[in-house]
Amino acid sequence: MKVRTPWLSVVVVAFSLLLIWGCGSGGTGTLSVSMTDASPCGFDQVNVTVSSVRVHESATANENDAGWSEITLSPPQKINLTALTNGVLAELGQTALPAGHYTQLRLVLVPNSPSEPLNNSVVPTGGSEVPLETPSAVQSGVKLIHEFDVAADTLVDLVLDFDACRSIVAKGNGGYLLKPVISVIPTIVSGQIAGVVDPALSGSNPVVYAEQDGHVVKSTIPDENGNFVLSPLQESSTAGDYDVVITADAHVTAAIHSVPVTAQAATTVSTSGAPIQLDGSTTHSVSGTVLPVSAEALLRATQTFSSGPAIEVRSVSATLSDGSYVMTLPTGDPLLGDFGGGSLPITLTADSSIAGKYDLEASAVGYQTQSVPIDISSGDITNQNFTLTP
Repeated sequence: MKVRTPWLSVVVVAFSLLLIWGCGSGGTGTLSVSMTDASPCGFDQVNVTVSSVRVHESATANENDAGWSEITLSPPQKINLTALTNGVLAELGQTALPAGHYTQLRLVLVPNSPSEPLNNSVVPTGGSEVPLETPSAVQSGVKLIHEFDVAADTLVDLVLDFDACRSIVAKGNGGYLLKPVISVIPTIVSGQIAGVVDPALSGSNPVVYAEQDGHVVKSTIPDENGNFVLSPLQESSTAGDYDVVITADAHVTAAIHSVPVTAQAATTVSTSGAPIQLDGSTTHSVSGTVLPVSAEALLRATQTFSSGPAIEVRSVSATLSDGSYVMTLPTGDPLLGDFGGGSLPITLTADSSIAGKYDLEASAVGYQTQSVPIDISSGDITNQNFTLTP
């Protein structure tokens, strides 16, 4: 496995640009696949062992059908996803593909075994390495539906963006389950958002998010100097602008509205001379249960600025053993700025009207999403329970 920065060489970009000349005329092209990660919240390591990436023209093909092409990692590679933040990519490999239209990828993992119980594992913050359970459906290949074209004599470069934070679910008995959340991003139409947060926040677990319509698209953890890179992100012409959200334990939340992204370029939202700063804040928690337990629900806390966007501030998965959850949130005034024309530094203004006020959402695949308003300004909220219906 090779690790590289997110920017392609001039030669690779030149090959990729040939995609606009069309496909399907016969011949062979090349597929290159890399992996990156969002912020792995609460873990010092999240390890997965990758054996192959498979590709098929049919979105409905199962793992035993004919017609698969494959990138094989020999030997399989154990990859620590926490090392792949701030735009760092791990190269999984390349394979030749007949020119054509493809719709399905599968990321195949090596399962844990009695002889290799830590092929897939996590290291909780401050803890020791424990096995990460992978369901049989994951072992046969994480199914990723993404359409792309391969033209003769061209290179297609795809990034598998593995969201470790949303992919790890606590079982409630000290164990963890992998429920992969992975997006596929073509590098030819992707760029990045870069900036700097106050280095003094490094001890408060800062996280930076790129969001759209109140949903996280990409996240990362700033380095020890406060530098962060959100990459890859699809350019604004195809995906729309982004809201950059900054959070840290026991600090207020900040958001920069309507940040554009240009393919193969970086949009800067702050610099080391004027890093993004967050004031300290008291916190309170909201807790409860989500039933049925088998729904394996996700909880999200969002805020809507009085003169701006809705943003996600925190998310947690309900515990698999009993459906319980706990979420800690700041009560201080959140900050909002507008990217505008990109003149730096961007002014952040406090919105006291929504301090401590959130919408708490519970959702699960196959169930109707439920949302309730909560106000934690004066203290913790307990027994905020949900019962989801199909």
